[in-house]
Amino acid sequence: MNWLFPLVAVAIWAGNTVVSKAAAGVIDPAAISFYRWLIAGLILTPVMAPKLWRQRQAIWPYWPKFAVLALLGMVLYQCLAYFAAHSTTATNMGVICALIPLLGLVLNWAFFRFRPNGRAMLGVGLSLLGVLYLLGQGQPNRLLAGGINRGDGLMLIGALAYALYGILLKRWALPFSPWLNLYLQIGFGVLFLIPVALSAQSLAIAPAAISMVLFAGIASSIVAAYCWMQGIARMGSEKTAIFMNLLPLLTALIAVLVLGETLHGYHYLGAGLILFGVFLVQFRQPTGAS
Repeated sequence: MNWLFPLVAVAIWAGNTVVSKAAAGVIDPAAISFYRWLIAGLILTPVMAPKLWRQRQAIWPYWPKFAVLALLGMVLYQCLAYFAAHSTTATNMGVICALIPLLGLVLNWAFFRFRPNGRAMLGVGLSLLGVLYLLGQGQPNRLLAGGINRGDGLMLIGALAYALYGILLKRWALPFSPWLNLYLQIGFGVLFLIPVALSAQSLAIAPAAISMVLFAGIASSIVAAYCWMQGIARMGSEKTAIFMNLLPLLTALIAVLVLGETLHGYHYLGAGLILFGVFLVQFRQPTGAS
């Protein structure tokens, strides 16, 4: 039953994508971005603040790295998703998130001299074709005439930021517990989001938005993080990462049931190409004993 942990985490994150779309009409995106991490930080503080204080000297040299991770993962990725929800569908948001492993491969190749094999390059090509087909709503030539939807563009930038976040998190391998890593990133994220929150037209939380803010701050930021960490601890990072391929499917299903979004043929074909490309990149040939 170890697989339940990553499955629950991905289901919660898919639900949060739908919540981001639903929240677009009832709360300012800058406000929910700030409140989400503020709530998560307040909940974790009683447990994590004493640990942070005890390890403050060891942590001090690493604060620039925590700041960069927070900027990429909690400000650019999460915050842009709330803004993107105003002008794209939850289904599109979920499908674009599936691109993150591919974008990580491209960034590794461009900046860290990683050489992908032929299968991985084929996967990148198929996924790119799927993205163009999806964003062009089945007619990729539309992109040449009118460009991409603003929300889809913001989501692509956010996915690119999160891909870089994943690369740096792995390369830096910060020598602290996962919960302390998360808590420090949340702290920097809240600080960075203060000016964003001050730019909001209103910081008020309408009654209809309360449950959405709590879901984002507790379920998506803490419960899902716990389940994901448990999945990695029990199954390993590579097997756990495969569950992220379910994100667009679960997001689409929840969006259809909750928001009444309609799936079209280009969703199926575009998402299918993207996910098959991701599979080619993530697939590992079994190695025999030497």
